Amino acid sequence: MRRRGDRGSATVWSLGSIGVLLALFAAALFMSQAVVARHRAGGAADLAALAAADHALDGSRTACRLAAEVAEAQGGRLRGCQVAGEVAEVVVQVGGARVRSRAGPADAEPPDRPAGPGPGAPLPARV
Repeated sequence: MRRRGDRGSATVWSLGSIGVLLALFAAALFMSQAVVARHRAGGAADLAALAAADHALDGSRTACRLAAEVAEAQGGRLRGCQVAGEVAEVVVQVGGARVRSRAGPADAEPPDRPAGPGPGAPLPARV
């Protein structure tokens, strides 16, 4: 014999389970978008650093301008660029992901300061 109070409870449990599954799916989707943005930023930063290092001897303005063009072509924004000798260090942002990348000869010294918004300028502090 069934108790009358249990009638229709499967519908409530089903809706609750579906709600939990949808919340988990949304969280997984959000996390995967963050991972994709990080990978895109990494690729854009690597290519921008290579472009800047390739033109490092043309001057930091030219090298950083080309790095900005490459970063934008990859869907990112150049947030910092520093060139010292044949070594270039850039910071590229795609979405909320910010990645720093350096390119140049393996035995070369890195730039004195981290890459900033312009040649030799440090990045603004994050609040």
